[in-house]
Amino acid sequence: MKNSLLKLFAAAFIGGIVAVSAITLFQEEPKVYQTIENKQQARLSGHQTATSLPGNVDFTTAAEMSTQGVVHIKTYRDVTQQYYRRSPFDDMLKDFFGQQYQQQPQQQDPQQQRAGSGSGVIITADGYITTNNHVIDGADKVEVVLNDKRRFDAEVIGTDPTTDLALLKINEDNLPFIEYGNSDDLQIGEWVMAVGNPFDLTSTVTAGIVSAKARNINILRGKTNMAIESFIQTDAAVNPGNSGGALVNLNGKLVGINSAIASPTGAFAGYSFAIPVALVKKVTNDLLKYGEVQRALLGVSIADVTAELAEEKELEEVKGVYIAALVEDGAAADAGIEKGDVIIKINGHEVNSSSELQEAVGRFRPGNKISVTVLRNGKEKKLTAELKNKMGNTEIVKRDSKAIVTVLGSKFQPITPDEKKKFQLNNGVKIVELGEGKFRNAGMKKGFIIISIDRKQVETPADIVDVMSNKQGGLLIEGIYPNGEKAYYALGW
Repeated sequence: MKNSLLKLFAAAFIGGIVAVSAITLFQEEPKVYQTIENKQQARLSGHQTATSLPGNVDFTTAAEMSTQGVVHIKTYRDVTQQYYRRSPFDDMLKDFFGQQYQQQPQQQDPQQQRAGSGSGVIITADGYITTNNHVIDGADKVEVVLNDKRRFDAEVIGTDPTTDLALLKINEDNLPFIEYGNSDDLQIGEWVMAVGNPFDLTSTVTAGIVSAKARNINILRGKTNMAIESFIQTDAAVNPGNSGGALVNLNGKLVGINSAIASPTGAFAGYSFAIPVALVKKVTNDLLKYGEVQRALLGVSIADVTAELAEEKELEEVKGVYIAALVEDGAAADAGIEKGDVIIKINGHEVNSSSELQEAVGRFRPGNKISVTVLRNGKEKKLTAELKNKMGNTEIVKRDSKAIVTVLGSKFQPITPDEKKKFQLNNGVKIVELGEGKFRNAGMKKGFIIISIDRKQVETPADIVDVMSNKQGGLLIEGIYPNGEKAYYALGW
C-alpha cells in the first residue's frame, strides 16, 4: 500500500514537472511593444484606487492622487544674438556711404530663450507624459518639472496637430502616474477636477461639472482639415498654463486632457474644454508604436441633422449625421453607404453629431472594420466598412525620416531634425527627386523644402497629398532651398 502511494505521488510529481515544462515550452515570446494601458495595469496590480460614495462629494483623495501625476512643462527656442565689433572707421564709412552702409555682424552666439509653458500628465511609471501639441509646438527644448521640483529634459516622441496632443518621454522610473478612466461613462452634471499649472502656479486644482460632451468649437480647423474636435465641456476653472493638464473624475482617474477655454479676454470666463481620454488612449498608443497617428477615414462629407435639414431632405427623424457626399472608392462607398443616408450608430453606439462621428471613427486605424448603422428611406440598415487612410488604402504607415513618397512624378521625404535646426524650421518636406509633373513645371528644383501649401504647414509627404486632394484652383507653395533662399511657387490645380 505504501509503495503504491509512493508510486502515485512520484507519477503526479513527474506529471506536474512535464505539465509546467510543456506550458513553458509553448508560451509565446513576450512582445516588445506595450500599450499605455498595459503599462498602467502592470504597475497598478494589487494597488487600491480611490472611490467616491454616492451623494458624498469629496475631492481630497482624488486631488492628492492626481496632483502628483501632473507636471509643469517649460519650452525654449533657439535664438541667435548678433554682436558687432566697432571700428574707428565706422563713422567715416557711414558718412561716406550714408544709410546704405550697414555694419556686418562679426559673430553669432546661439542661445535659448523661454518660449512658453503648460502642463502635462504622467501616464506611465517609466516616464511617458501626454500634453497638448500647442504647448510644445515649435520648441527646440522641452523641460519637465515634477511636482517634487525635480527637472528633466524631455524627448518629443510624437505630435498630432489634428487632435492637439503630443507624447513626451523623460528618463526616470517609479513615477506617480494617473490611471486612465472612461470618458464614455461621463454624465452631464458629473463632478470633475482640472489639475494643472495656471500662470506658472504648480499643482493647482479646480472643480466643476461636465457641462456638455462632443463639443466642436472650431479651434483646430484652421490648422488642418483632418482635425477631430469632440471636447468635454466643463465649468472647472482653466487658465493659461493649464493646457495639457489633467481632467479627472472623483475616483482620481484621467477622463480628459485640458486643452482650451472659451473666453473673450484670454482668461477663464466660465467654460473649458478637454480632449476625451478615449481619444487620448488611441493617439498616445499610435505615437508610441508608430511615431505618428494612424488616422482612419470613412470617406464621407457630413452634416448634423437639424430640424431645417430634416425638413429639406424629408427625413422622418431629427437625429444622426447626414451623408452629403461620398469619396470615390472610399471606405463608406465600398461598404454600400449612399449619399442621403443618415448614420445613427457606429459599432452599436449612437452618434448624433458630426463631432461624435469623427471621434468614434478616430478611435480606429486604417484596416479596422466597423459596423455602421444608417437610416435609409426611414429604415435601419447595418453595413460593415473597412476604414482607409488618407492615401486611400488600408496600410499602417510608420514614421521614418528616410521614408520616400512619390507625388505627381516627384519624390519627397520629411526633413531631418538636423535640417530643422539648421534652417530653424518646425516642419517641412524635401524634394529628393524631381520628375515630370506639376512641381517641375512650376519651377521647383531638387532639394527644395516645402514648408506650407496655401498657408497649411506640411510635415509629411502624406500632408501634401491631403492638402492637394482637398483643394481646387491654384495653390501657393512656400519653401526654402538648402542655401537658405526662400521661394514661393504658384501651382495650377
